Amino acid sequence: MAQPERFHLAGVMGWPVMHSRSPKLHNHWLAQHGLAGAYVPLAIKAEGLAAALRALAPLGFSGCNLTIPHKEAALGLVDSVEDAARAIGAINCVTVGAGGKLRGANYDAFGFLQSVAAAVPAWSAKTAPATVIGAGGGGRAVVFGLLERGSPEVRLVNRTAEHAQRLAADLGGPITVVPWDKRHSALDGASILVNATSQGMVGQPPLDVRLEALPKAAIVADIVYAPLHTPLLRAAAARGNPTVDGLGMLLHQARPAFHAWFGVMPEVTPALRSLIEATL
Repeated sequence: MAQPERFHLAGVMGWPVMHSRSPKLHNHWLAQHGLAGAYVPLAIKAEGLAAALRALAPLGFSGCNLTIPHKEAALGLVDSVEDAARAIGAINCVTVGAGGKLRGANYDAFGFLQSVAAAVPAWSAKTAPATVIGAGGGGRAVVFGLLERGSPEVRLVNRTAEHAQRLAADLGGPITVVPWDKRHSALDGASILVNATSQGMVGQPPLDVRLEALPKAAIVADIVYAPLHTPLLRAAAARGNPTVDGLGMLLHQARPAFHAWFGVMPEVTPALRSLIEATL
C-alpha cells in the first residue's frame, strides 16, 4: 500500500559494489508495491564501515544489505544480532530500529532453502544426507539451513579440512567432515549436493567432482549465479538430476530484508527473475 508521507530508503554496502544486482531487484519491488523510495549502492571501504552504519539512521535509511568485505566485520558494529546470523558468523542485512538501534540478520539460509523449495517443492531435508562442498560464508549459511530443516547428516567437503572442522564445531549437529580426496564418494545416497564455493563462476575453473555416485533423484544446487548454468549444473541436468541455480538464493534472501525495512513481504515472480537474468 502506498505511503505518500514516507520516502523508503535502503541500500547495499560493499567494496566494490557497483556490480550488485540488489538495486535493480529492490527498486523493482518498490515500484511494484507503490512505495516512493530508492535502494542505492553504497561504495564503502572497510575502514569506513562503522561510520557508514551509524549514518543510516540520521540519513533516514530503513537499513541496508551488506556484501563483501563487510559481512563478518559488521557483527561487532551493530547493537544486536539475530541467532541465525550469530551462528553463521556473518550479517547480510541491517535494520534500523527505534532510537537508531541497528539489528543484524542473515537471510542467506532462508534464501537458499526457499530457492530449493521453489524449484523442487516436494523435497525434504529430512529424508537423506546432504553433501555440501565449501566451508566459507556461503557454505556456513547452507549448512545452517539444512540443519534447521532437519537434515540427518550434512557431509561437509572442503579443500582445507581445518575450515570445515571449524564450521562443524561452530554449528554443531550431525556434520561429517569429509576429506577432499573422498569428495566423489560423499555423494553416495545424498538427497542434495550443494556447491557453496566459487568454482564454476565466470573466470573460475569448474568444480572438480564426479557425479557417478549421486542418486539420479538427488537435487544438484549451486550458489553461483554468473553464469546461471554452471558446468556442475549442466553435468547434473545431462544425467537427469533436478537442478537449482544460484539466482534463486539471491532473489529469495532479499524478501525478508525488504519486509524488515518496509513492512511488505514481496514475491519472486517470473517477471522479476527475467529482469535480473537479463543482467547476467
